[in-house]
Amino acid sequence: MSRLGYAGQLSKRWGMRAPKQLYKMMRLHRTSFKTILHNMFEALEEADGKFAFPTIASISRMRPELVKEIVKEGHEVASHGFNHVRYPTLSSKSREEDFALSLQVFRKLGIKIEGFRAPYDNYTPDMPAMLEKYNLVWDGGFGYQAEHREKTHFFQVDVEGTPSKITYIPLNIWSDDLMIDREGMGPEEVTRILNKTVLDASKKGGVIMFDLHPIRMGQPEYIVCLREVVEHAQGLGAWCPTPSQAVKYWKTHNKWKGDSSFCLLLTGDIDNWVFSDYLRRVIWKTQMQRVYGEMNVG
Repeated sequence: MSRLGYAGQLSKRWGMRAPKQLYKMMRLHRTSFKTILHNMFEALEEADGKFAFPTIASISRMRPELVKEIVKEGHEVASHGFNHVRYPTLSSKSREEDFALSLQVFRKLGIKIEGFRAPYDNYTPDMPAMLEKYNLVWDGGFGYQAEHREKTHFFQVDVEGTPSKITYIPLNIWSDDLMIDREGMGPEEVTRILNKTVLDASKKGGVIMFDLHPIRMGQPEYIVCLREVVEHAQGLGAWCPTPSQAVKYWKTHNKWKGDSSFCLLLTGDIDNWVFSDYLRRVIWKTQMQRVYGEMNVG
């Protein structure tokens, strides 16, 4: 499809915001994802912190070497679904097929998946029961719902009258897209907000999780925020492992490793490797919305 064709599809989805959104994503993708990941690995190694990357499976198989490098560097890969689609728009059967296919892709890549976050943090009431079938350790998106967001500890949800085997993690409201895209914050302001939020969490104990997308936080101008928030948290007594490490340790010991006073979990979704991945995703969604619309009319 031509660039004009892409622009037309984006216009249908974003309206008057389409040119700005298009330019924004083009600019971010000028930095290769390999560089973005290496920036993050270096900053986290310096600060002795770990990161979890919920990743779309359909793009993972396009660049398996990048996914495998995440694991090699001691970080965690989680499922973000097979396609980056809002699960509530799918039937129950299609939701499970998408999730199960994501696990199949990662299994073929030799990646063990223990965590999940739904695209857009969009869940339906039946999804905890669906996820229980797949022996996951943690979920990091259901906890973004308003009734869970302010919790300070891991929690279980009710699944057919019994507590879930999966551990659910509250997800903090301060994400990179909120701070950078919507609020227009620069690196110093992002660091200030994250550090203040971590300070508040340190007073309550428990766990705090952020969703900080690599496409923004791995950029040269923002990578310093990642290192500084880990260093700040550790100065307050935090442990910064992967979510799987944190959940397993807490379940076994009922405390944080090294007698840390609280736990900081850094996560960030990988939705696209390159700008063309982003364009394909937007166009695919537009086409699917049209198909669903025609089905509903019929």
